Amino acid sequence: MTTLPVLPLDDAVLLPGNVVAVALQPDTQAAIDAARASGDKTVLAVPRLDGEYGTYGVTAVIEKVGRLPSGERAAVLRGVTRARIGSGVPGPGAALWVEATLVTEPEPAGRAKELAREYKALVVAELQQRGAWQVVDAVERMTDLGELADSAGYAPWLTLAQKVELLGSPDVTARLELLVGWARGHAAEQEVSEKINSEVREGLEKSQREFLLRQQLAAIRKELGEDEPEGSADYRSRVESADLPANVREAAMREVGKLERASDASPETSWIRTWLDTVLEMPWNVRTDDNTDLAAARAVLDADHAGLDDVKERILEYLAVRNRRATRNLEKVGGRGSGAVLALAGPPGVGKTSLGESVARALGRKFVRVSLGGVRDEAEIRGHRRTYVGALPGRLVRALREAGSMNPVVLLDEVDKISAGYAGDPAAALLEVLDPAQNHTFRDHYLEVDLDLSDVLFLATANVVETIPGPLLDRMELVTLDGYTEQEKVAIARDHLLPRQLDRAGLTAGEVSISDGALGAIAAEHTREAGVRQLERALARILRKVAVKQADDSAQVQVDNGNLKEFLGRPRFTPESAERTATPGVATGLAVTGAGGDVLFIEATSMDGEPGLTLTGQLGDVMKESAHIALSYLRSHGRKLGLDPNALAGRRIHLHVPAGAVPKDGPSAGITMVTALASLASGRPVRPEFGMTGEVTLNGRVLPIGGVKQKLLAAHRAGLTEVIIPARNEPDLDDVPADVREGLTIHVLSDVADVLALALRPAEPAEGMAQAGDNAGNPVAPALAGA
Repeated sequence: MTTLPVLPLDDAVLLPGNVVAVALQPDTQAAIDAARASGDKTVLAVPRLDGEYGTYGVTAVIEKVGRLPSGERAAVLRGVTRARIGSGVPGPGAALWVEATLVTEPEPAGRAKELAREYKALVVAELQQRGAWQVVDAVERMTDLGELADSAGYAPWLTLAQKVELLGSPDVTARLELLVGWARGHAAEQEVSEKINSEVREGLEKSQREFLLRQQLAAIRKELGEDEPEGSADYRSRVESADLPANVREAAMREVGKLERASDASPETSWIRTWLDTVLEMPWNVRTDDNTDLAAARAVLDADHAGLDDVKERILEYLAVRNRRATRNLEKVGGRGSGAVLALAGPPGVGKTSLGESVARALGRKFVRVSLGGVRDEAEIRGHRRTYVGALPGRLVRALREAGSMNPVVLLDEVDKISAGYAGDPAAALLEVLDPAQNHTFRDHYLEVDLDLSDVLFLATANVVETIPGPLLDRMELVTLDGYTEQEKVAIARDHLLPRQLDRAGLTAGEVSISDGALGAIAAEHTREAGVRQLERALARILRKVAVKQADDSAQVQVDNGNLKEFLGRPRFTPESAERTATPGVATGLAVTGAGGDVLFIEATSMDGEPGLTLTGQLGDVMKESAHIALSYLRSHGRKLGLDPNALAGRRIHLHVPAGAVPKDGPSAGITMVTALASLASGRPVRPEFGMTGEVTLNGRVLPIGGVKQKLLAAHRAGLTEVIIPARNEPDLDDVPADVREGLTIHVLSDVADVLALALRPAEPAEGMAQAGDNAGNPVAPALAGA
């Protein structure tokens, strides 16, 4: 045991055999002075971490006391032997004196030599990477295992805590095991770090090389007079020479300034270039001249589409007004052009989409189709913000860019199929686009400059008007396309559909001919529809079969009513009103569906059971209410109508509307339900040639309904000859084609009593009625009695 002054080490750990320079602070100066005063110049160097002394220290000899190059006083110490620190004792001077027990290291045993060999290899490899060849030689000359292990005190990659742990391990084998583990971990870290540094260096070298090459290429092109097409100087010249509105030019020049200040490596550079390319590609001041010849425009519309007089007249009106405004220099008033927004509503297959291209040809304008079916993102209309990666302008901006003019015909196809999603409501974004009072300053989120849409002719198509939001529908002028008559279908098939299908089938008019009678039979008996899609498919089917025949026999094939069954099979649609209404309790109504007008049969029957009304056929709430209103009316006014007031009381009434799998709703079947129940109660069948439509009230008034034109077209297709409509719908008859009005006898009524008097067959002779009353127990309502 020996008594020594303590020299604390705050930022170093001294191991035996190591030499360290210690700056002389007040506490270290006291230990140095005490050691020099004692004569042996020995101190106990103890590591002090976080203000706490370690358990072990090293006896150290003071080699020299002097000044560092910085002028600070320091002492050079050389470690000698490990020592365990004991208790403190009094001593001379201001130093801390302790009793220390010198630690005798045991002889190396076990794996010590193997560990020493591995550790030496790891250290030598590290030193070779650093290029410290003199230190490598010194390490190679070390034969003492303890000296080799304690030389780790010089390792810069070991922490103070790790060196303190080495100081507290007298066993050289334990110290070598620790060092091997730490050296392996450090070597792995160095390998990863070196790999990362190598990749970074390669990337930097590549970037520097590319930058140098680009600068050289730019200098070469400049000498040749070929500036780089994507350079900022080129964009400035392109913007200055482009025909841009003042506000657009100002915004573009601001972006060019940003481009010139930005680095080529900045991602904003590519965003600005893409935006400038989009702006420069827009036809800001390009407009096509409209066709001023109304006769030529009418000829184009008539050649492309048969019928559709309402739409053709509206387009010609628009063209006439625009021509007059042009002659009086009124092209723009208050910054607004003379565009228009038309909504073409009608069932599928009537030519709404193809009409847009025909209108563009008639006006002499460019045509662009924008499909909105299934669009759920507001950004599809207004564009994405430029902050997003992959941002694009909206569909309208892209449509104008594609058209190459600012006054094209833009067809907004399937506007009723837009739906609101998590990204906003596209229909709300269209409110500004389709408002002639606002769209001259439309602002796309991507462009962020005012865009004038007031010269664009917008045509929106829809199958069902009810699904279009009210504010959006209010901004459009609604034009309905309710379907074609049989004569119009024959003309369309002969002039348009048949030539197109002949070309697709590889046939000529000399090889096959289809008579007008056969075309009429196809339209009436095989494809009962508002449009002509099924008619065209039927023609394609006929021509395919003709092509098969032509493969065996090249003789001309003539298709007429006589051999039509051979190509299309039996007729799918035949007049069934007479068969369905032969039984009392069945009436023929008229309805409007998403595919146009249709005939609707309403059946009523009665039976014993709990009194009440059963409704089937997937009826909506409004239609159910119509059935209850019809029954209440007949029970309260039956005596006035010549019915027994108790005819419909005390029995179970069942009202069914086929087809049961199709949902139905609406008030327009009211008078049809009254007629069916009155027929059931009186036993008088409904006249088979009659179809009817109209809403009924509890007082027997017939209220107006919608879709008169479509319903009359459906009645005409179904073979009905007489139709009952509400009196207040009489003005709607002006929209019905003349040949349909001539083929139908249309009764305009306002009271249900008049409907029943007209639609029910006359009563049977009194003898027959008496006999029926004797059999059924109810002379007024034999149908109920029979049930």
